[in-house]
Amino acid sequence: MVAGISQRNAMRAQRDDKRGNSDSQGRDAPRDRGPAPTKSIKVTVRPLVISSVIGLHCPVPFNTNWTIFISNRLLQRLHKHTESTCLRLSFSVRSLATRVCCDSDRIALQQSFSNPRLGKGKLVDLLSEKFKITARSAGGHNAGHTIVVNGITYDFHILPSGLVNPETVNLVGSGTVVSVPQFFHELQQLEKHNLGYKDRIFISDRAHALFELHSLVDGLEEIELGKGAVGTTKKGIGPCYQTKAARSGIRIGEIFDKEHMDNKLRTMATAYQKRYGDLLKYDVEAEIKRYDEWRPRLAEYVIDQVPLIQQAEASNTPMLVEGANALLLDVDWGTYPMVTSSNTGIGGVFTGLALSPFKLKEVIGVVKAYQTRVGGGPFPTEQINEIGEKLQTIGREVGVTTGRRRRCGWLDLVLLRYSAAINHYTAFNLTKLDILDDFDEIKIAVGYKVDGKEVPSFPATIDALSKVEPIYETLPGWKTNSTNISSYDDLPENARKYIEFIEKQTGVPVKWIGTGPAREAMIFR
Repeated sequence: MVAGISQRNAMRAQRDDKRGNSDSQGRDAPRDRGPAPTKSIKVTVRPLVISSVIGLHCPVPFNTNWTIFISNRLLQRLHKHTESTCLRLSFSVRSLATRVCCDSDRIALQQSFSNPRLGKGKLVDLLSEKFKITARSAGGHNAGHTIVVNGITYDFHILPSGLVNPETVNLVGSGTVVSVPQFFHELQQLEKHNLGYKDRIFISDRAHALFELHSLVDGLEEIELGKGAVGTTKKGIGPCYQTKAARSGIRIGEIFDKEHMDNKLRTMATAYQKRYGDLLKYDVEAEIKRYDEWRPRLAEYVIDQVPLIQQAEASNTPMLVEGANALLLDVDWGTYPMVTSSNTGIGGVFTGLALSPFKLKEVIGVVKAYQTRVGGGPFPTEQINEIGEKLQTIGREVGVTTGRRRRCGWLDLVLLRYSAAINHYTAFNLTKLDILDDFDEIKIAVGYKVDGKEVPSFPATIDALSKVEPIYETLPGWKTNSTNISSYDDLPENARKYIEFIEKQTGVPVKWIGTGPAREAMIFR
């Protein structure tokens, strides 16, 4: 790996020489390994996680030493924004997980905003103006992020949404799995829209590389499971995390040691070939050749993320952390085995980016006013009738990555209480309230029964969850248009009662209420 990084640096040096850059101006100039500066800093950091939102409001004095191994341009961008006192984090945590990345995360930065029926994206948009760093902490290109800026729609899968903001530096963190061809494909889409990204997008050298081999194996594993198939996106996410856990995976930083990477990839391919035989149609040598072509270009984007995060905290740089999937897709806390292969909850932010877990104060969970799920798996409150169809149609419930229609049903407070127990929410953002405007009555699940007996909490197994009979409370609808209402007092009385019922049942206040797709269609209490 060390040899590979040295090779990468040599490539960069050659490129910079060709460009006529001096040592003081070149990309690698900050890599001078002289004495690290020492500075006593009093930091006030407020991480805010949206869809689990985290906030810190206490000053933390500390001494720190750091060595900068990033470009001068990036360093200048970081120093430029030292006046900010807020570090913000955002990742997707919904009350109901939908299997491997079947939910869409719609993020809109800046003020131009036209994408219909946005969920957590709108809250992110309203709080994102001062973000200077955006990072992904887990997952891969199974995510679907739709961003609308100035009438232009960007569909990201591996890239952080902050790229649409020309002042934002973006990081694909160590906890992610990265498809290099997908990474370059999305950069190409940015070029088509004349959106500059040079010196604004970086990949951690500790992230794992996702190869075509992983995608092919993903499809074969789904076939093996038959009726028990997880319903993955077949992007190779699970197999990549499998090789990571088995210690046979290849980190992004290892790609720059050609001999090392080639040998590991051949060994990986041989192991899978023994398992699947002729069913696995994979040419390892062809993939090696593709990486030979990509390696020089990839070197521009790979960094050690530790000094970047360290410097961001030291300079109080605002930071947005995007998650790829919902909470109940979490490999530990989700509806196992109908989950993804990473930690999608709050824990994944810290393991994937090395951010301190001791700086939490406020946690905000984003949840729809009704329930959705894409693909198979248990869904206790699903409405396979005209109600479910109505919710799907009005709410425009279609997954970004898969294009599949989401299944719809009544809000499930058992799930919501469970989600709150994992992520310790101090507040909720209730989205898409206006979708319920035209219902005579609205049901809401407050408990579960299995075999006629009430169960105390959210079941741990799929079998138990499939046997669940929801216990409903029925509330009167409001039959009044609530779209674009921005004051809580202006909401219909029954809409307020619905919100207050959620608060009473969960013990968590609802501070933000989405009332439509427009940016201003948000109530803050």
